[in-house]
Amino acid sequence: MTFLLVDSMTWTITVLGWFIVFVALVFLIGVFLTVPKILNWGIRRSLRKKNKDKDIVKKDVADKEVVITGETNAAIAMALYSYFNELHDEESNVITIKEVRKRYSPWSSKVYSFNNVNFPR
Repeated sequence: MTFLLVDSMTWTITVLGWFIVFVALVFLIGVFLTVPKILNWGIRRSLRKKNKDKDIVKKDVADKEVVITGETNAAIAMALYSYFNELHDEESNVITIKEVRKRYSPWSSKVYSFNNVNFPR
């Protein structure tokens, strides 16, 4: 019943809104994928200009394939675990409570909180 009560303008606005959101998402994905490539291209170009007179041009680290084995990952994880656990002090877990005598204050006295009003009987 409520489906028939919704006019065509509402559906047009809904579909157009979803379309705009997805187009913006695709645009942002494109920007985030191309900006690093453009920056790397500019850096490589400036390095080539600086190293033009040299015979040997070193390759970037990004061109090499880095392989990290499971043993290396385990060693890194264990080192991080032991480092972060050493940051905390060992405590004795003993709580000591000292009784502190407070001065008398009329503000905390219950006697002054009662109203001495004589009601007629």
